Amino acid sequence: MNLKRLKALFKKESLQIFRDPSSILIAFILPLLLLFLMGYAVSLDARKIPIAIISKSNSELSQKLISSFISSKYFEVDLDKNKNLYIEKMQEGKIKAILSLNNDFGKNNNFDIQVITDGSEPNSAGLIQNYVNRVIKLWAKNNNIANKENIQLLTRYWFNTPLSSRYFLLPGSIAVIMTLIGTLLTALVIAREWERGTMEALMATPTTMSEIIVGKLIPYFILGMFSMLLCFVVAYFWYQIPFIGSFWILLILSAIYLFSSLSIGLLISTLAKNQFVAAQISIIAGFLPAFLLSGFLFEIGNMPIWLQTLTLIVPARYFVESLQTIFLAGNIYEIFISNIISMILIGAFFFLLVLKKSKKGL
Repeated sequence: MNLKRLKALFKKESLQIFRDPSSILIAFILPLLLLFLMGYAVSLDARKIPIAIISKSNSELSQKLISSFISSKYFEVDLDKNKNLYIEKMQEGKIKAILSLNNDFGKNNNFDIQVITDGSEPNSAGLIQNYVNRVIKLWAKNNNIANKENIQLLTRYWFNTPLSSRYFLLPGSIAVIMTLIGTLLTALVIAREWERGTMEALMATPTTMSEIIVGKLIPYFILGMFSMLLCFVVAYFWYQIPFIGSFWILLILSAIYLFSSLSIGLLISTLAKNQFVAAQISIIAGFLPAFLLSGFLFEIGNMPIWLQTLTLIVPARYFVESLQTIFLAGNIYEIFISNIISMILIGAFFFLLVLKKSKKGL
């Protein structure tokens, strides 16, 4: 082995690495970004969970129990006697649990507590159940209620009665899969043309850049819709995930999300004229946010405020929420309309950037 040649090869490869931005990105930026996101976005703890308490009892013990929940660091309590109002709020995802105390609470030394929990997020539902039990045990201890058998906790889980993680994960995974098709594959479209040298041939034709962009977008839009239909069939028939909402609304939501996802992919493809670089950017800008910051795996409410604000520009956040709603809760138009508007605005913004950055010239 010639040390001189080895030294020259080492120097050459080292220079090649430092001259290649994608190598620096993969070696240094991507690991730091993953650690940063995992450290802040991934949290299995919950704080200030919004719950409602409906109390028909004015006894001293019932008031002390309510005070225990209000002073708890785990819950953010709303008090009212209108159960229908809270049912609507739970359907809209604004509260996670409803606790009901009847007017005979505490009589004959019996304490019946009904807990209705949003089961669409099984991990959060389990945490809420544990936290409720913890608060009740502390209340019982502080009030010298020695016989725990007198405390009857009646629990019901809405939207996901068996608390199956599949009910929560599979609808969200459809969004992640469509993100891969919409962003990752589309990010390679124009970059591929530049790499192969065929973009010059396209520019020599009378075709406008708008026609080129739309012509490249349509096939991937069709591919993404077929992928969504395949995922729906597998989730509904094979895994038997309940689907309560309208199939036509699901198609509309999917089409609008694909528009925003494809727009992001086309922008990446327009800016990065190298397929490898475009793929890496699409993973960082499309796949990772859809996986970590959309509510697919980790509840957005458990993230820091500044990171919750960052999720507002992630289109997958709105699509994941819509998918989980339409599968498990049904047609809740208040959620769909706001999410559709957000996805359209994000998609239009990135599509306009694509049109602005795409010029028919070398």
